[in-house]
Amino acid sequence: MSSRLIRVEPLTADAYAAFGSVIEAEQGPHRPANQGRARVWDRLAQLVNLRDEARANLSVFRCTPDHARPIALRCFERHPFSTQVFVPMQATRYLVVVAPGDSAPRLEEARAFLVSGRQAVSYAPGTWHHPMIALDIDTDFACIVFENGSSGDCEVASIDSALSVDLM
Repeated sequence: MSSRLIRVEPLTADAYAAFGSVIEAEQGPHRPANQGRARVWDRLAQLVNLRDEARANLSVFRCTPDHARPIALRCFERHPFSTQVFVPMQATRYLVVVAPGDSAPRLEEARAFLVSGRQAVSYAPGTWHHPMIALDIDTDFACIVFENGSSGDCEVASIDSALSVDLM
């Protein structure tokens, strides 16, 4: 594959539906909670665990912003047996890059989404994605994934050709 520049698009539930879920408040109906001082939006994303022996792992990723323009992509990864959810803890904005594919990502179909700090994302099991890309500040992400400590938890595919993301 030759050099390719992926244009960034805004993150919307419809545009992202093939890869997972967009998680944000004010997404559909809500219910009151905490003596009327809170609103709750339930079941905004499926949490899938396809292995009985895997357990939920709640971790925090601290990502340093990438200030290069365009942003070079070096690998894609996927979690074949689990949903993976990333919830920003103090982000201004960040990038999510995904690609369809079975045994390898189809890089010619990769898409990049600009995500606001008020949105979280889930990757459906088996979705190829680039590691998180913070843009403006060091950003902590709470991450939920089901793991059992085996090599099946995460598969990584290196990128041999020039693939980058253009923020313009």
